[in-house]
Amino acid sequence: MTLVKHGYPRNINFLFDEIFNSFPTTWGTDSNKSSSTPKVNIHETKDAYLLDLSAPGLNKEDLKVNAENGLLTISFEKKEDSQTEEVKTIKREFSYASFSRSFSLDDKIDVEGIQAKYENGVLKLNLPKKEAVKITPKAITVG
Repeated sequence: MTLVKHGYPRNINFLFDEIFNSFPTTWGTDSNKSSSTPKVNIHETKDAYLLDLSAPGLNKEDLKVNAENGLLTISFEKKEDSQTEEVKTIKREFSYASFSRSFSLDDKIDVEGIQAKYENGVLKLNLPKKEAVKITPKAITVG
């Protein structure tokens, strides 16, 4: 089987796609900032902080979550698949960039109770508040 990248006749749309898709995707962005850094949503309830990190297409085994010295670090490193003699890769468009994000942990957080779950491409962390910090409404009678 022979694969031909540039078959003729080519239409004008193919030409524009080829030109513009070959430009680096990081042009016009801060080169020190990785474009693959996942986005995070942080919510607060009366009992906990909830952190959702968007990480679609990853394996939960490749995600690492570490809480140490007041810092919560979430990282990912994808090991490249080794090629075999039987299979020759013609084109590779799947790419997985490593990332690491860190968040300061307030002393209100019960570090021992942190839970993580990877579900539908989202890493969900539950950072429970310590008992003394939980805000419970209290009615105060006026005397």
